[in-house]
Amino acid sequence: MANKPTIAISHLGCEKNRIDSEHMLGLLAQAGYQVDSNEELADYVIVNTCSFIQEAREESVRTLVELAEADKKIVITGCMAQHFQGELLEELPEAMAVVGSGDYHKIVDVIERTQTGERVIEITEEPVYIADETVPRYRTTTEGVAYLRVAEGCDYRCAFCIIPHLRGNQRSRSIESIVAEAKSLASQGVQEIILISQITTNYGKDLYGKPMLAELLIELGKVDVPWIRIHYAYPTGLTSDVIAAIRDTPNILPYLDLPLQHSHPEILRAMNRPWQGRVNDAIIERIKQELPGAVLRTTFIVGFPGETEAHFQHLVEFVKRHEFDHVGVFTFSPEEEAPAHSMENQVDPQISNNRRDILMQTQQPIAAAKNQAYVGKKLNVLVEQEHPSSGQLIGRSTQFAPEVDGLVYVRGEASLGSIIPVNITAADVYDLYGEVAPVAAYAAV
Repeated sequence: MANKPTIAISHLGCEKNRIDSEHMLGLLAQAGYQVDSNEELADYVIVNTCSFIQEAREESVRTLVELAEADKKIVITGCMAQHFQGELLEELPEAMAVVGSGDYHKIVDVIERTQTGERVIEITEEPVYIADETVPRYRTTTEGVAYLRVAEGCDYRCAFCIIPHLRGNQRSRSIESIVAEAKSLASQGVQEIILISQITTNYGKDLYGKPMLAELLIELGKVDVPWIRIHYAYPTGLTSDVIAAIRDTPNILPYLDLPLQHSHPEILRAMNRPWQGRVNDAIIERIKQELPGAVLRTTFIVGFPGETEAHFQHLVEFVKRHEFDHVGVFTFSPEEEAPAHSMENQVDPQISNNRRDILMQTQQPIAAAKNQAYVGKKLNVLVEQEHPSSGQLIGRSTQFAPEVDGLVYVRGEASLGSIIPVNITAADVYDLYGEVAPVAAYAAV
């Protein structure tokens, strides 16, 4: 063990990538490798890359170049490795290995092979692997939160997206496997479990012959964890059964992350979205009716090929009309492997940037009003950090997901990883502010 190199992981990209990183760390630690969070002290740095859009690739390249200049031995894993494969070894002499998005479980073998002088390419052309609860995992999130992957890959072929190319087709874990991991996380003191996959509402379709999210949620309702959050719910998959399971299962949060991407039927058809341009208004209104008080987050792409000013104004009015709690806006990124790359009527990037800014400015007063409505109320807050100088607590209430939504800044004392009642005293566009409520006055929502 003394002769084994020290290894650090530089994690880039989404929470699905994060789980891959955590499994690699767990496998390496199990095999006796010393894992260090400080890249400067490590012999090897594993860079778990993202290749979803151009901006993510640029960040990955910057990281790789910086580590190469620091004379680190680099192992490139994740989506960029899957995307460019052998090209990365040619471009980066410091790279010891490239490991595909479906091959992260081979990391110990890869490291051992590089120590003999081999430059390793370990990439399965069509990724099929998905880790289960038996694979070691070294969590990198705050102690109260954990992501739980229910499926990997995607069967849809949206015109702007290369995820199926990078991650393969959908492959779901069994309900029993997911529940077993949820119980393990609960036993570690996790307060919030976040269910993730490319399309969580399609969970189980490949394994059981039909979507089984409702059945999964009911089973997870029996696990002793206070909050369970669902990410990436396609609106067409939010059947009455799924909505009923969310509504009737106390620890399933009524928080829906709906990746709508646009509102105009012509653009949705051009995007090849699963609902093929069906009017979104009816879908959103049905969700609001069947799940009153649900927190709705969505994302939109502006500047998709063929998006006219009229299409964009349709989207602006859609955002005004539905008053989503949280909105993310991205400009279209042309990916070579995606059909949209070669579509006619590409939108000028400057116009796309302007549209992104306009849509975010449209959302800001809506978000500010939503947050202002919490002032004077008590909310349950999961405490995740303590400001090093001020001692102020930082956490999230149920309407805020990690990384993408706002925070709650709290005056008072509480343990990290605990859920506490907080009196909300102020709000701004993105965040809330409050103080720990006396226990006797506990009546949080």
